[in-house]
Amino acid sequence: MTKPLPNPLPRPEGELEALEKVWVQPTGWRLLSAVNNSQIGVLYVGTAVLFFVLAGILALLMRTQLAVPGNDFVDQDLYNQLFTMHGTVMMFLFAVPAVEAMGVLLLPNLQAARDLPFPRLSAYAYWAYLIGGLFFFGSLFWGLAPDGGWFMYPPLTSYIYSPGDNADFWLLGIGFIEISAIAGAIEIIVGVLRTRAPGQSLDKLPVFCWAMLVFAGMIVFAFPAVILATLLLELERAFHWPFFIAEKGGHALLWQHLFWFFGHPEVYIIFLPAAGMVSMMVPAMARTPLVGYRLVVLAILGTGFLSFGLWVHHMFATGIPGMSLGFFSAASMAVAIPSGIQVFAWIATIASGRLQMTTPTLFLLGFLFIFTLGGLTGVMVAMVPFDWQAHDSYFIVAHLHYVLIGGMVFPLFAAIYYWMPMVSRHALSERLGRWVFGLMFIGVNVTFFPQHLAGLMGMPRRVFTYPADFGWNTLNLVSTAGAYMIALGVLLFLFDLARKLRPTSEGNAGNLWNAGTLEWLPTGTYQTRSIPIVTSREPLWDQPNLAEEVESGRHYLPRTATGRRETIITSPFDAAPQYVLLMPGASWRSFFAAVFTAGFFLLLTVKLVTLAVVSGGLALAAVIWWMWDTDPGPGHGDVDIGGGLVLPTYVSGPASHSWWAMVVLSLVAGTTFACLLFSYFFLWTVRPDLFPPPGVTLPGLEPAAGVAALYIVSGLLVAFAGKHLAPPRSGRHGVFLAALLLALAGLVAANLLDLARMWDSGLRPAESGYGATVYAILCLQTFFVATITIMALYTAARALAGKLDAVRRVTFDNTHIFWRYTIGQGLIGAGVVHLFPRLIGAG
Repeated sequence: MTKPLPNPLPRPEGELEALEKVWVQPTGWRLLSAVNNSQIGVLYVGTAVLFFVLAGILALLMRTQLAVPGNDFVDQDLYNQLFTMHGTVMMFLFAVPAVEAMGVLLLPNLQAARDLPFPRLSAYAYWAYLIGGLFFFGSLFWGLAPDGGWFMYPPLTSYIYSPGDNADFWLLGIGFIEISAIAGAIEIIVGVLRTRAPGQSLDKLPVFCWAMLVFAGMIVFAFPAVILATLLLELERAFHWPFFIAEKGGHALLWQHLFWFFGHPEVYIIFLPAAGMVSMMVPAMARTPLVGYRLVVLAILGTGFLSFGLWVHHMFATGIPGMSLGFFSAASMAVAIPSGIQVFAWIATIASGRLQMTTPTLFLLGFLFIFTLGGLTGVMVAMVPFDWQAHDSYFIVAHLHYVLIGGMVFPLFAAIYYWMPMVSRHALSERLGRWVFGLMFIGVNVTFFPQHLAGLMGMPRRVFTYPADFGWNTLNLVSTAGAYMIALGVLLFLFDLARKLRPTSEGNAGNLWNAGTLEWLPTGTYQTRSIPIVTSREPLWDQPNLAEEVESGRHYLPRTATGRRETIITSPFDAAPQYVLLMPGASWRSFFAAVFTAGFFLLLTVKLVTLAVVSGGLALAAVIWWMWDTDPGPGHGDVDIGGGLVLPTYVSGPASHSWWAMVVLSLVAGTTFACLLFSYFFLWTVRPDLFPPPGVTLPGLEPAAGVAALYIVSGLLVAFAGKHLAPPRSGRHGVFLAALLLALAGLVAANLLDLARMWDSGLRPAESGYGATVYAILCLQTFFVATITIMALYTAARALAGKLDAVRRVTFDNTHIFWRYTIGQGLIGAGVVHLFPRLIGAG
């Protein structure tokens, strides 16, 4: 056991009261301005449960329609909207946001941090998700709901076959919601790596934190693919750029490659955090440490890595080459190995301890049973010959639901029962919880097991009715009865939740399970009273007096050292304290930014372009307002955080948490660009005769060389500007501004020159898939140049306001990171556009 920090002097009077005052939480209508994870996290989880219920109601409507053959409860058009919305809401508005919400809620507590490092970003992600999700779901009531399936395959969803706004609601709505998910992922990555309790090195990190780190990393590399896919299809629908139209050199399979590069990792994006929660709950329920901790962590990392090699698992029936089938089939089976490691670790932990038969335990056992069955059928569909037989049948529907309900819904319900005492004065009822589990467990198996049989008997997916003489009648009736049984269990859960949930800043039900991890420390509005030193994976078991020491302020940062909200930033590997992060309090800025961002996308969807532009401008203004005070500067100097340890309150460069966030954002941008380059080369393999199309003469290499030179000069100038940061009254201040603006002029000129020369060549984006991808590359670069323009002008404004100098330079450093990325993207894009056709002898 580690000794508490020495406190030879008595605590000053009013120290705790001052801490509580700084961390006071808004109530009433001011809740909209909340940014603290303890409030945003609860709202986030609650909203995800709301969308689960709404999607479940859609499922009941579909099962009612399919209960008997030849039913006319709903017509075909409405049924198409129902199954599209059900799948979309479950996958995009429930599954991923729910586990991300649990991360926002739990990570600071598990790491004994006061909050995540970017509280306003968490609030922005939540409000964007809520507003965008509600309007997207509301499209059902306006007759504008998408009806092309949750996967939105073209050409069915192109402007030719779906000319209305229905598909646009999916494309723009989901694209917007995924952007909010990426914002949350950036917050989680930096939070896990940089806001851990001192001493909580990576080998002591709770498994859920590892799972959320891999989850967020997978979002960074998977979600840009679907965002790009939605952008390309929207460009095709709005401007007729033929990315997916075969007659003009596009290809429908391009969508499937982009979508499933996101879609199959998404299954593990959903599963890994759920598995991480299971790895937290099983030891607590068994009252023994997790067996095979290192193997479980390696399994999480391995699953995340292997999942990116599985996207063609969904494309076995599309006619891809046999060698590709063999590779992806093998990869699909290989991913079962790390999942099996985790399952065996949980079973071994249960066997080595004394299992408490509580409601969370029941849901964990139900998860093991249902998920294992889903995994077995997953191995079956990984076999190409079997997949050819079962593809697009109800066998796949059953497999998908066994995996997702078993692998995510049951762990989530276990987690809600388990962690409710952490956020509420009351735990949920054990007696009602057993009824909830029984109804849901039996209901899931009654609903989906018969669908395996119906699928093997030939029942196809996505049919709104069926003939009476195909032998599917009884199976569908039983399946419908099971769906209503699940609904009854969820209804009973919601009744208990409404009865027992009483969030309070004055205490909670406490550590009812006698768990050993840090989230069960005594908490207040400020989270933990002081931030402890961690020496093991189960600190509350190994340091029996830790809770009392923390509550009495015997560890780090027992008071507000600067009069503001604070937490400790630690090193990413061994969690050594590095500096004190000053954090913002409640603010309307992120709320307004989310509202106007949502307004931009929603107004654009219904073709109110002028209002959309106005809303986008207001969103930009709100973001600038939000960002203006996030770099407070070094005014507070170094502060004593306890135990004689003095830390700075301001750092810049790689030590800064914001530097890490910008690097992660650059990875998101780079992944998007890489997916666009993949699209370019994929269409070349489909129609090499159109690279370029007949009659188009590529621009000469001289303009391309000029573009490259301008980009390089811009990079040199912005680096030169960084060496001349100085206060406004110094002579170097003017040099900095001049160099910055000249660098910006060079960047903009390079982009405009590239666009102009390509337009002069006669190439048009609407005439061929080649032209569409070329202009997509150039337009993506234009977007980044526009972003850098805003960032550069913002940086100049900060300099003129006296908020930027050689020490207070975080704003410039962040701009510089993204500037360098934009230059690199521009050089690579220009090289591909101008040199590749010549390399293949087409130019």
